[in-house]
Amino acid sequence: MARNVLPGFRLGLGYTLLYLSLIVLLPLAALVFKSAELSAAQFWDIATGERALASLRVTFGSALIAALINAAFGLLTAWVLVRYTFPGKRFVDALVDLPFALPTAVAGITLATLYAGNGWIGRHLEPLGFKVAFTPVGIVVALTFISLPFVVRTLQPVIEDIEPEIEEAAAVLGASRWQTFRLVLLPAILPALITGFTLAFSRAIGEYGSVIFIAGNMPFISEITPLLIVAKLEQYDIVGATALAVVMLVISFALLLAVNALQWRMANRHSAAGARR
Repeated sequence: MARNVLPGFRLGLGYTLLYLSLIVLLPLAALVFKSAELSAAQFWDIATGERALASLRVTFGSALIAALINAAFGLLTAWVLVRYTFPGKRFVDALVDLPFALPTAVAGITLATLYAGNGWIGRHLEPLGFKVAFTPVGIVVALTFISLPFVVRTLQPVIEDIEPEIEEAAAVLGASRWQTFRLVLLPAILPALITGFTLAFSRAIGEYGSVIFIAGNMPFISEITPLLIVAKLEQYDIVGATALAVVMLVISFALLLAVNALQWRMANRHSAAGARR
């Protein structure tokens, strides 16, 4: 019987499963069991209520927009930090991690102060008819801020592993910069980019602290689902809150499953293409 090079697999696996069960599986199972106190009709009424649907649209729509913005500008930021040397590079690199260290409530207050009508940035935007604070746009700004590091830190190691000689070879063969990026660099970066996008999207879905200060929290306009869940808890509607939480859980899990399936399919295509070559 073959033995593992590293001992302790069974013990390590047991501790891993126990830890995941206590931290992840049991809380999620409790959530589902609590919502099971509702009948199917009651659960459906809560999940498809006008206010609940509006909050879900705001939550997932804003998270998607923020993740797409970070996928584009996070890629650019990671590329600049890896490939170029400039004064203050370490400071800029440290700034990327600021959303990790900054309390989300502080981030929300700061963003609301900056983008309010009398803020440093908002006072210049509102005369142009572009209002950020206390609108759905403010939610996107807050979610973009807190989820940026997930894209940048996921892409940086992958970009570091790409040899500059690959780009030079493509240029020698007559490829333009756009062709080099699209045909040479993007296929190598894309799996990590999708992973970073997924992490940013997942992080943005559950954000609460930074959003409530800049969103305005108006039902049907700028109210996110986590805030609606908190509102139900404050009204002692625990079962209704858990029902909304289960809806968010199911939607989030389905989206993550779809993204993972896409990554798996892309990896298989890449392996098949490499085997043909």
